[in-house]
Order: sequence, then C-alpha cells, then structure tokens
Amino acid sequence: MMIPEKMFQQILALGEAWRVAAVEYVEKESQVVIRVEETPQVWAGQRCPHCSSGAVGGYDHAPERRWRHLNVCQLTTEIACALPRGQCRECRKVFTVRAPWEGRGKHFTQEYEAFALLLMREMPVAKAGEILGETDQRLWRVLFAHVQAARAELTWANVVWVGADEMNRRKGHNYLTVFVDLDAKRVLLAVEGKDASVWERLAEELGRHNGHPKAITQVAIDMSPAYVKGVRENLGNAAIVFDKFHVLSHGVSAVDEVRRAEARGDAAARAQLEKTHWLWRKNPERWTPREGQRWESLREQPLVTGLAYAMRLGLQNVYRCGTVAQARRKFADWCAWVRASAVDAAASLLAPMVKVADMVERHLEGILGHWQDGLTTAFLEGLNSLFSATKRKARGYRCSEYQIAMLYFVAGKLNIPCY
Repeated sequence: MMIPEKMFQQILALGEAWRVAAVEYVEKESQVVIRVEETPQVWAGQRCPHCSSGAVGGYDHAPERRWRHLNVCQLTTEIACALPRGQCRECRKVFTVRAPWEGRGKHFTQEYEAFALLLMREMPVAKAGEILGETDQRLWRVLFAHVQAARAELTWANVVWVGADEMNRRKGHNYLTVFVDLDAKRVLLAVEGKDASVWERLAEELGRHNGHPKAITQVAIDMSPAYVKGVRENLGNAAIVFDKFHVLSHGVSAVDEVRRAEARGDAAARAQLEKTHWLWRKNPERWTPREGQRWESLREQPLVTGLAYAMRLGLQNVYRCGTVAQARRKFADWCAWVRASAVDAAASLLAPMVKVADMVERHLEGILGHWQDGLTTAFLEGLNSLFSATKRKARGYRCSEYQIAMLYFVAGKLNIPCY
C-alpha cells in the first residue's frame, strides 16, 4: 500500500532534492497540509544568485511559508515548507532557495496558478475569485506577473502589417489605442490616448522586441488626422490603408443621420420610420423575419432613408471588386450617383451621404490600399467584440492597467503560464 507521503511525492514531482515529510488533514478547517522538506541533494544544483558561484552550502531556514495548491477531494490544500537558506563560500552572502513549486504570485503553486489563469480567461476576475475562494487582487497580481514575463520574451521581428483602433475604456473621452499584428492576428500594444504620440510608443516598443519601425510596410487605420500624422512621422516606410470597417461605418452613420432628419421633417415619414433604427443598420441577410416584413411594407414608399440605405449597400458592394482598377472605377461611379441623387428636393436630407462621398474622394488612395496583395483587416473588424469581452473580464477596475493587461492576456497570444 502506498502511504500518502509517497503518493504526494510522486504527484508533486519533487525529484530527489525535496521530500514530502508529512500530509496532515485539519478537520476543523477542512484543509489538507502537505509538509515538504529539502534533502541534501538540494545543494547539488544550487548556485549563488549574487556571484553565480557553485560553492554553496546550507546556512539555516527561513520562517515557514505556505502556498495554495489545487484542492484534494474538494478540500483546500496548501504546501507548507521552511525554505532552506544557503551561504556562498566565496562572496559569503546568504540567500533563500526558491521553491520549485512556487508560482509567480508567491502565494500559489504553479499548478494552482495555471488553473486560476484558465478561469480568468473565461470569466471576470472577480467571478474567478469567488470560485477559487481567493481575493481578486491576488489573482490580478498573478495575471500581471505572467503577462509581464511573457511579454518580455516576445519577438516582433516578423511584424510588417500593423493595424490600430481606439478602445473606449468607459463613458467620456477615455481611450486606449490598440495596435495589432494583422498577419499573426494578435494584440501588440495598448497605449492610453489617441493622438499622434501613441505611434512614438509603438516605434519604441518595436525596438525593444527585435522589430524595427522601418520594417512596417502597411498600416491599417481609421481616418483620424492624428493617426495619419503619427504613422508618417514614426513609420516612414509604411503605406497607409484606411480599413474597410471604418469606411463602411461612415456609411452606416450617414444613413442613421438621414433617417433622423427625415423623421423630424415630415409627420408621415416619422410614422413610417418609427422603430426602424436597427433595420437600416443591418444588411438584408441579417434581418429578422419581422424586420423583413417591415422592409416589404416600406420598400414602395418614397423615403429618402431607403435611398440612403441603397447607397450604403452600394458602397459596401464596391469591396467585392477583385482589383484596384475595378474598385477605383466603382468608387467614382458611387460618388457620382450620390451627388446626382442629392441635386433634387431631397438634397438637404442626403447631405450626410454627400459627406461620405467627399470622404471617399479625399482619402481614395488610402482606401484602395485594401486591395494590396495579402493585406487583410479582418482582425481589426472583430476588435469591438474583443474590447467588450475585455471590459467584462476587467469589470470593476477603472485603471487602464487592468484593461491593458487583460487585452494582452486574451488576445496577445502570449505563452502563459510563463515560468
């Protein structure tokens, strides 16, 4: 029969340098305590952390410490050990031997941290704390430590396509700029603010991670003048691409402006447009059966909003073109259609769509960058759902550091747990 100490010796994979001296069940606290001691072999592989000398030996023991471990039979389990302290025979300095089971959070074992990180990836940290019976602040310290260690090992040597988008942290003008690797589909960096200076931070971080600002060949952004300025000043070789998602979002917003203006100006139109907000924001294939029926009742009505919606779908259809030349021609045709439609009595109502046409003509070369060989901005288009998930997991913490750490954790493709 295997005694508990021998069983836990094998489960914990302590090797020859450590041994399980006792396993205690504390009935009053529903707790299992695994007491571990060092063996003489612990000094065989030790080196002085101060001078790297291998001439070290035992000195004394530090006070007993405890580390939370994975539960045993649903009982809270801890490892208890008075860690040995060694002394270097050359520099004479004293040091504490690091426990091989210790995680980065100092209060937990590596196995426990791995389980905690698994929960934090799937739910808010506060909820993970409830399940584990630990404070969320302790769990955040674990998360911060692993993210920091994993990011220190990152290499950006192959980063050539970069995308950037802004993340609204909370109500008001509190923004993060999030930079992503469009090829590897991972978050590279998140920085407070959305002015041109955030691109300086990206250039600095590229240097720290074996990348180079001049290696960036294409950058996908929205049409923010600050972003354009930042790219040109810090990423000299990068071609600017105005990504599809932001171009089309201008069209969606313009249709909504037309709808509201038309509803304000005409009582009959207001009655017809009532409760159609989401109808005009969706593509026809995403309408619910009820929305489809509503559209059938409106399609024969002389609504300017319906014309604006057709224009929005026409703008979207341009992105089905296979070449730059085709897209250039289609964009020109679309802008001409919008302007021609706006010369009649509905000109004032279609003014938002004319503004979109102006925007397309003004930024056409950057918009056509969408057709560059190989470049895809699909990852950028999914960032909004990623931002929402990140804010949910960091719920209750207003400091940007928490949301940034969670962004790196869930979308940075980091090697976590990192030991």
